[in-house]
Amino acid sequence: MASGLSFSSANRLVNATLTQRSHRSILLILLTTFLLSICGYRLFQLQILEGKKHAQEAEQNRVRLIPIASERGNITDRKGRLLASNRLSRSVYLWPRQQSREKWQQTALKLSSILQIPSQDILKKLEAVRYLSPMPIRITRDLTPTAFTALAEQANQLPGIEIRAEANRQYPQGNLAAHVLGYIGEATSDQLKANPTYPMGMIVGQMGIERIANSKLEGVWGSRLIETNARGKEQRVLGIDDPQPGSPVQLTLDLDVQKAAEKALANRRGAVVVLDVKTGAVLALASGPTFNPNIFTRRITKAEWAQLQGPERPFVNRALQGYAPGSTFKVVTSIAGMESGKMNPDSTLVSTPYLNLGGHLFWEHGGTAYGVIGFREALAFSSNTFFYQVGIIAGPEQISKWGQRLGIGPVTTLGLEGENHGALPTPAEKQKLYGEPWYGGDTVTMAIGQGVTQATPLELAVTYAAIANNGWRVKPHLMKSQTASLKPVSTGIKPETLAVVRSGLAEVVRSGTARRLSDGSIPMTAGKTGTAEVLGQRDNSLYAGYGPVNNPEIALAVVVENGGYGAEAAVPIAHEIYKAYFGKGKK
Repeated sequence: MASGLSFSSANRLVNATLTQRSHRSILLILLTTFLLSICGYRLFQLQILEGKKHAQEAEQNRVRLIPIASERGNITDRKGRLLASNRLSRSVYLWPRQQSREKWQQTALKLSSILQIPSQDILKKLEAVRYLSPMPIRITRDLTPTAFTALAEQANQLPGIEIRAEANRQYPQGNLAAHVLGYIGEATSDQLKANPTYPMGMIVGQMGIERIANSKLEGVWGSRLIETNARGKEQRVLGIDDPQPGSPVQLTLDLDVQKAAEKALANRRGAVVVLDVKTGAVLALASGPTFNPNIFTRRITKAEWAQLQGPERPFVNRALQGYAPGSTFKVVTSIAGMESGKMNPDSTLVSTPYLNLGGHLFWEHGGTAYGVIGFREALAFSSNTFFYQVGIIAGPEQISKWGQRLGIGPVTTLGLEGENHGALPTPAEKQKLYGEPWYGGDTVTMAIGQGVTQATPLELAVTYAAIANNGWRVKPHLMKSQTASLKPVSTGIKPETLAVVRSGLAEVVRSGTARRLSDGSIPMTAGKTGTAEVLGQRDNSLYAGYGPVNNPEIALAVVVENGGYGAEAAVPIAHEIYKAYFGKGKK
């Protein structure tokens, strides 16, 4: 037999080879089928199981809903002159989804140097929405021209950043009436929680009328639905829901009177309040030192905030803080003495150089006795010993009662921030509040507006308005819309009591400590000076009054901290206010 493979061996070899190829083919087919199955399942998962989700995500990337800020309503004075309005400015917004968390870290550093905002503050806003928000977030308002140019130059390297033209708040009168108007700012986290409809970056009133009337002023934000390309650039507008501007608010303030009050106060520590004696409309309410609310229409600096929190406390509305009223309070003691039934308008007392009470001497004003005098002369001369005796005769309960009826205490309020009320505690209340008994010295010091007695400048203005308004106490208010609905309340003071008090106040201006007001430049007025002791410091200077004397229109109260005698600092301020109101001295 010849050597080599036989036919059968060759056949077996061929069969083995075919078998191996068949196994490989099967394995390849199985592998291909497995891979195709994975791809098919993934396609099924993406298109069927998760199709709706991914379609929504794609649509969100293609279509964006951009909020449009509403304009806040204007605030005007009683004659329609602007106190708060709006101006066009630029704001910077970020689109969180346009960059990863890591890239935003780098972008925040670049923005920080351009916008002068700490990068941590930018990242904090992004983290608040967890970098997933489809809505933009505002990081700054009132973009400066320099920053605008810098951002424009780097636009290609800063994706997800948008500059928008928006209306920004402005206070055209600067510092004027800052404690009344207040200021605005972005809604806090608590305010956002309390108002679920507020978008991120919503501007709301944070103080004053801006806060009180916020629901009327804020308006309703709108939106713009746009289509974008792969780079996030706007292609076309799909729909617009126009914002609704806020409604205007008209105040009772008179711009001229407010200017005169603040100019005369000259940013000293103190306050001025001017009221319409018939309606209670607040014509001026000034507090010093003051601040500029325009700083809150942009990012406030640390130095500005530190100054607002400094020792001068410009945020404090001193028109609503309690002060010892000094001799301006003697009108209350006069009314308490006569209305108690223990004295009458014709009653007289002997004024002496001092009153000896338990071995403690309480001195007369100026140290000189005035002899036998009545209420009219006692007010004109500002006799302390006369009113010491009236206070003892009437008693502290009567003084407290009539002080409250005239407007000192919670009965007088404006609803502004930090508002306090006067204090006229009775012996029982002093024991309860301070754990101390009432002494005779408490009564005599209370009678001349010292000691435990306190009243706010607003309350003093209301008190003198009630005297000018024949015993009808007005409700002070700042909204002009309230004037018609707020009616005066009767104090129940007898006409003859009021007549003698008003006569004494007129004599103060005619020949007493406020005679500077009778120089002929304004109609004849009536009022009372006050000098209140401040422990370890110069006395506070006060004045309260009304005018014209025969047909009163306005009442006012002035306090200048550490200003000295009432005639020294407070009366000149009252003079300027009267000139502004009565149209004298205007340029």
